[in-house]
Amino acid sequence: MSKPNPSKQSTVFCGIDVSAATLTAVVHQEDQRFEQRVFNNNASGHKALIAWLHKRKARVRVSLEATGIYSLDLAMALDRADGIEVAVLNPKLVHRFAQTLRRSKTDSADAQALAEYSRRMPFTPWRAPSLNSLQLRTISRHLLGLTAEYTRQNNRLHAAEKSAATPRCVVNDLKRSMASLNRRILRFRREARELVRSDETIRKRFELLIGIPGIAEISAVQLLGELSSLSPEMSVRQWVAHSGLDPVHQISGTSVHKPSRMSRAGNRYLRRALYMPALVAVRLDPHLKAFYETLLSRHKAKL
Repeated sequence: MSKPNPSKQSTVFCGIDVSAATLTAVVHQEDQRFEQRVFNNNASGHKALIAWLHKRKARVRVSLEATGIYSLDLAMALDRADGIEVAVLNPKLVHRFAQTLRRSKTDSADAQALAEYSRRMPFTPWRAPSLNSLQLRTISRHLLGLTAEYTRQNNRLHAAEKSAATPRCVVNDLKRSMASLNRRILRFRREARELVRSDETIRKRFELLIGIPGIAEISAVQLLGELSSLSPEMSVRQWVAHSGLDPVHQISGTSVHKPSRMSRAGNRYLRRALYMPALVAVRLDPHLKAFYETLLSRHKAKL
């Protein structure tokens, strides 16, 4: 099937609301009307969606929310298709945009809001990361979950050992559970190291990261896992916003004048990966320490 040539075509805008089972796609047409179709969220549904978009004989700009595994395969299929550009958006940003449109909360309304977002807002195309980058992100997030579970079990063990009413069998079971979790954590750390060593691009980025004061091996793996999936065309400002570290100013006439704060609207995994390196860096690097103390003198929040 011949594909549209985007250099000679107009642009149409599409929003897709992604769920586990279905895709609700809405196209914003030149006559300001919306055309809607629902597809299955699987490989055959993705193929049918792309064929439906190609019928427009135009360049198509698609926006969808980042919903983890539910949206990833779709985004990769759209990225491979000729004549289609895809943007993967922060759900909180889309929600705020939809509120300005005063839209109700339905799949159709969400898809319409995404189509409007594509049309009105700056469009940053998403580029599919390499398979190794995606696997590293999956491993790093799995490690984070295992580590959190280990911490929970350790807290339960501490509480159990403090209570005279706890039978020894419960304490022993918690210790066995923690030992098993520790073995799994060590195994996936080895998997992450091997994956980094096997990919030259990732390895070079890893070596650059661990050369930064405060960033050790585990933090570098977490940061690489999150950053490698982002578009290289993103600006510094967009990267900061993606991590949710951008400031939010709360000023409105004389009635509202609150201190600025972090938006926290971005990738929570990325913020978490940056926290410990920042904590270490302000102790080890004299320049960062001086900057941090200056912020504290202005009554900014402590790390």
